[in-house]
Formats: sequence, C-alpha cells, structure tokens
Amino acid sequence: MEQDQQNSQRPVRTPLLSAVTKIKCLQFTQEHKDRTVEHWKKVMWSNESRFQLHHTDGRVRIWHKQHESMHPTCMSTTLQAGGRSVMVWGMFSWHELGPLICVEPRLNSTTYLSIVADQVHPIMLMAYPNGDGFFQQDNAPCHGARIVQEWFQEHEGDFTLLRWPPQSPDLNPIEHLWDEVKRAIRQLVPQPSNLTELDSTIHQAWCQIPRITFQHLVESLPRRIVTVLKAKGGPTKY
Repeated sequence: MEQDQQNSQRPVRTPLLSAVTKIKCLQFTQEHKDRTVEHWKKVMWSNESRFQLHHTDGRVRIWHKQHESMHPTCMSTTLQAGGRSVMVWGMFSWHELGPLICVEPRLNSTTYLSIVADQVHPIMLMAYPNGDGFFQQDNAPCHGARIVQEWFQEHEGDFTLLRWPPQSPDLNPIEHLWDEVKRAIRQLVPQPSNLTELDSTIHQAWCQIPRITFQHLVESLPRRIVTVLKAKGGPTKY
C-alpha cells in the first residue's frame, strides 16, 4: 500500500477558543456573510502588537499528512512572550496605512481614549466624510472601558463602531501586516540592538508596506468570512 504523503512544517499558531467564543465568531460571520468587498473598504482596522528586541524563532516542526494542517494536533497555542519589547498600536484601511503609536505594554483606557480622539476620529472624518465608515477594534479591556464607550456614543454620527467577536485574529487583516513588519525586521543585518533602534525599524518597515499588500488583505474579507463559517467559528488557515 502506498504510504500517505507527509510534510514537515511549523505548527499553525492559533489562540485557544472556548465554545462561547466560537459561537460569537460564528454569529458575526453569519451576519456579515453577504457583505461585499465594497463594504469592507469602508472599515478602518486596528490592533496592538508586541515586537521583541531579540527575536527567537522557537521553531517547532511537526509531521502531518496533506490537508491536515488545521487539525488540532497540528496547532500550537499562542502565548504572550516576555523580554524587552516595543508595543505599538496601528490602524489601516483600504485607502491608507494609518499611524503607528508606541504604547505601554498594558495599554490603559485613558491612553487609548486619547488615541481614539486624537488619531482615529480625525482620520475617520477625512476618509469617510459622509459618516459611513466603520472602525474596528478588538475586545481588549481598555477598548471596552466606560470612558471609551461613552466617547464612541457621543460621536456615533461620525462613524460606526464595528461590533467585533472576541479572539478572532483570523478575521482581522491587520494581523498579516504585523507579520509583514516582523518578517522585514528578521531579515535585517545587523538586528536592532536597543529599543530605540527597534522602534525606528518598526515604523520604517510599516511605512514600506506596499499599497497592493493591504488592499489585497481587505479584498480577502469575503473569503475569510466563508472560511470561518465552514470552520463553525473555529480557527482557519488565516
């Protein structure tokens, strides 16, 4: 009998998802399954990401049969890394890359509110002057703080806050932009030697992301929705 063909690769990194989280993600995709790319072009995506000063690959390779890369045994859960690092907040849309802001490792509600008021608000007004834009944020504690939610309620006519399911990186295209930045940094010789150099390198790599790259990510949203629906709210190839 011919043996099953096997491949060696790094395990798919995915957060641990509870049954409730999967249900919320599934509900979101069901509500948005008929949205076209034109709709997603009106969304401003945002997130925070941590960049380590000394990158360690931590290469763990596993053997799997073809078409089994999303099997639970072929996955590794993501854990918060320690060590010296730079934390940045950023946003982007179909139209442009937004600013990158260096923030504390644990972004608090006061700082986040200032980012929303000073950066998000004017950019949303400029990009979507008719008030038909959407702003996406995840469910970090500072995002759900009362002072932040009250601000959004006071400015709800300027743009709409997109209701977002928890722990759903598969649906957020900005995750791939963080990957682009980290890939660019890994290729540098020599590597950044201190946090100041790392911060400068992060911003330079972000600004050099081609427009076609982030526009293709926005165009992928309908496919992402379908894939998550098929996975019943579970992790996908994204």
